[in-house]
Amino acid sequence: MAIKALIFDFDGLLMDTETTLLDSWRAEWRRHGHELDESSFFADHGGDTTDERYALLAATVGPGFDRAASHARRTAYRKERHRTMGLTAGLDAWLGEAEGLGLRLAVASSSQHEWVAGHLARTGDLARFEVLACGDEVAAPKPDPAVYRLALDRLGLPPEAAVAFEDTPHGVSAAVAAGLRCVAIPNLYAHNARFVQATLRLRAATETTLTSLLTRLEERHSG
Repeated sequence: MAIKALIFDFDGLLMDTETTLLDSWRAEWRRHGHELDESSFFADHGGDTTDERYALLAATVGPGFDRAASHARRTAYRKERHRTMGLTAGLDAWLGEAEGLGLRLAVASSSQHEWVAGHLARTGDLARFEVLACGDEVAAPKPDPAVYRLALDRLGLPPEAAVAFEDTPHGVSAAVAAGLRCVAIPNLYAHNARFVQATLRLRAATETTLTSLLTRLEERHSG
């Protein structure tokens, strides 16, 4: 079946909000005279780990830790960083190609709808996406395939008619479990060796045109 839709992850794929997240926590640890253990920072799922991260920082700092003040600093820092953040390099060109090819566009994210829609509206890209499927609309985050199944249901398409784009191993697992072909563009904090389930893997969206990429996918599928 021909490809009719593209489904994109949001955090770390469409926008590099993963870096601002890490930087905000790194700054908070250093403010209290400690270093963040970055090796275990990113979870193997798309769920919210904010409470666990604060609990670890509080246990390290001790009784003087002020979570409310820490949270206010972190969110202000990220808000300022996000103010000028656009789509990841190469993605704007891909979306333009997709529109020219008549492909339908969707987002499948473990983040909340308000977060995803707010950022896409800020950059003027929200209207490009016919469907948003988000973490607060399903029972479990990635690697559970629920959010991809929701996106497919809203598109009214079977999985073989769409392609997913992901930046994490658990995101790829979710897409594959939903029956989708998946193109992986690993983020800076993910180990390339963990993307064995991906149909194709790229270093960056800038290394190829979308048209060429879709041709490769179709060739692999027909082969």
